[in-house]
Amino acid sequence: MFSFLKKKPRLVDLIPEGFVDIHSHILPGIDDGAKNISQSIQLIQDMKNLGFGKMIATPHTMAGVWDNSYENIKESYEGLTNKIEPGQSDISFASEYLIDSSFLEKIQSQKLLCLKDNYVLVELSYLQAPTNLFEILFELQLKGYIPVLAHPERYSYFFNDFKAFEKLKSAGCLFQLNLMSTVGHYGADSVRIADKLLREKVIDYVGSDIHHAGHLEVFGKSVRIKNLSQFEVKIDANKFFK
Repeated sequence: MFSFLKKKPRLVDLIPEGFVDIHSHILPGIDDGAKNISQSIQLIQDMKNLGFGKMIATPHTMAGVWDNSYENIKESYEGLTNKIEPGQSDISFASEYLIDSSFLEKIQSQKLLCLKDNYVLVELSYLQAPTNLFEILFELQLKGYIPVLAHPERYSYFFNDFKAFEKLKSAGCLFQLNLMSTVGHYGADSVRIADKLLREKVIDYVGSDIHHAGHLEVFGKSVRIKNLSQFEVKIDANKFFK
């Protein structure tokens, strides 16, 4: 009778022990995430305390802003892991690629860093999607990649056009929901869209998108979405990347 008064769980309460995180910015000095090795090590330790097991570091690759490459991402990764005791963490690396005109060139000229096998994490500008978005997605898949679109619930230009999400799914995109979206970290609209995407069962995976210590505090907040059971299913789906 009074179930509607039941207190929502905190986000941290939904993180299973050994959780596999496929989206984070924990490599030092390479984008807008951890600034140095000390910050990286502290973030990793705090994430482990929240229940995280494996962490896939996904620094931004964004032309003219963070021109990251396999070489410098690997260098950052090795510089970090050389400072961590063997067996104390399970970290790998990939990248989060901005889909823009330069990305089309990258698809053609180099091997992309993937989360696993041919699964590549991509993102869109928060201002607008590129006019040739579907051409780029088509070319990406022609090269054998499976696009995993980071945080679709944060692209405000899709909020009033849910069919845009359906079109992206039809074009072969998998969707990765940001964990912090479920507690309102990015605003009420992102909570609403996250809930709808979960209700429509179009979310495939989740990710932390942790950049700094302040993001760890967000995990202590109560979730605001209604579709908790589907959310937990998608948290569990991340085991695929173990």
